[in-house]
Amino acid sequence: MVPKKVFLTKGVGRSNTQLGSFEEALRDAGIAYCNLVYVSSIFPPGAKYLKREEGVKELNPGQIVFCVMSKLSSCEPSRKISASVGLALPKDRRTWHGYLSEHHSYGQSRQESGEYAEDLAASMLASTLGIEFDPDAAWNAKEEYFKMSGKIVKTTNATATAEVDKEGKWTTVLATAVLLP
Repeated sequence: MVPKKVFLTKGVGRSNTQLGSFEEALRDAGIAYCNLVYVSSIFPPGAKYLKREEGVKELNPGQIVFCVMSKLSSCEPSRKISASVGLALPKDRRTWHGYLSEHHSYGQSRQESGEYAEDLAASMLASTLGIEFDPDAAWNAKEEYFKMSGKIVKTTNATATAEVDKEGKWTTVLATAVLLP
C-alpha cells in the first residue's frame, strides 16, 4: 500500500492522567476515533498534500490510519513542551519522495520547534537529492539555499506547544502527518 494523500495536524490535551491527556490531544487533532499505526518518515511520490480540514473529513471511526507522530507529555509544573512534524517536498513529486520528520522538546517556542523539524525534513531530502549544504548553517540560510536549488519547493510544519499548569496537570502535545489511501 502506498498512501495517496497526506495531511498534517496537531493537538494539545490536559487531564489528571497521562493517557487522558494523550486522548485529549488526539481529539484536539481530530484523529482520536482512529486506530493509529506509527510509520517512519517518507512522503510518498505522487501523494497529494491536503489541508487538515480536508483530511479529517476522509477519516472513519475505527479506521486503521498510518501516521508519523511526534508527542511529548509532562506533569512538571510550568514546563514548556513542544511537538513538531516537519515536511519537505521535492519539485518533481511524481518521481521523488519527500520527507517527514518528528521533533519534540522542552523549552522551545512554537517557531523554534517548527523550524527545527522543517530543517530536519529538508536536510534529509537535500541529502537524497544530492544537494550539498552546510549542515551547521542556520535554518533560514539553508531554507533559502534549498529553495534556490530548484529541487526543494515546499517545506512546512505542524507544531503544538503548551505549558504545564502550576498544579502539574498532565499535558500532552502532539503533531502528526496522517497518510491516507
